Order: sequence, then C-alpha cells, then structure tokens
Amino acid sequence: MIGTVREVTPNVDAGTVLTGAQFIDAFRVEVGAAGVNAREACTRMVLHGPRWIDVLLRLRNTLVKPFGLKTSGEGAYAPGGLIGLFPVLSETSERLIAGFDDSHLDFRIVVDVGGDAGSRQVTSTTLVRTNNLLGRTYLTLIMPFHKLVVRSMMGRIVEPMR
Repeated sequence: MIGTVREVTPNVDAGTVLTGAQFIDAFRVEVGAAGVNAREACTRMVLHGPRWIDVLLRLRNTLVKPFGLKTSGEGAYAPGGLIGLFPVLSETSERLIAGFDDSHLDFRIVVDVGGDAGSRQVTSTTLVRTNNLLGRTYLTLIMPFHKLVVRSMMGRIVEPMR
C-alpha cells in the first residue's frame, strides 16, 4: 500500500557498506509510480521530517557535546556534499550512502530506490558499528527512538507526492 512504512529484512552487503557492523535494520515504503531518485528520497526524509525529530536531534546534540561526539556533519569529507547533517559518501540514482565515523560509533544510511515504473519502493537501511563502551551505551539509549524516527522520516518521502 502506498505510503505504508514497514520493516523489512536488510538487503545490503554490510561488509562493503560498513565492515564489522553490529546493528543493521531496514524499512521500506511504497511510492507507487512516483519518479523519485535516491537523493530526493533521502532529502525528503532528512530535511522535511517532523518537527519533533528536530527537537530530539537538538536534545541529542546538547547531551553528547560534553563527550566530544560529533553534533553535525560539518567538516566531514563528503564527496556528494551534505544532506542535512549527513555527508553523502556515494551516490547513484538508485542508491545513496551517507554517514560518518565518530569516536564512539560509525554509521551509514543506505537509501535504495527500486521496483518497476508502476510500483516504486524506497528502502532505508541503517548500519552501525560501535567502537567502544560509549558507542554501545549510546546505541542502547537511542534504540527505543530509532524505529519510530525512521518510520516517521520515511513517511515524508511519499507525503510531498500526495
């Protein structure tokens, strides 16, 4: 059903995207016949998300700053520029990979667009590799919010097309 976000089995080569990833999940939304590419889908997710996600992100940035963790993608090498705070690491019209490495954990977001012309789908896969106790603790603390945030952000891919 168009606009319904559902959790799916991840279908990315974790070893290629983020070697040693300890966490991986994926969500998919049907977008119908819409001609969306991976950058546009990622932009809609990240830049047009619900306000409450912006509030959570600001809170997160305030809480982690004393620990020396990154609070934005500024200064990170990004061959494809930034989408919001996410550096774009590689991109085709069907796949965009964004993310960065930090002292506590490394993460990637993979946005895939697939399906035929009448039944397009966008899949967002998150991969995380923790680097230390702080990373493992951080991952544990954000997990209750992760699925809610991703589902809500993915819903924004379809919203501008309605």
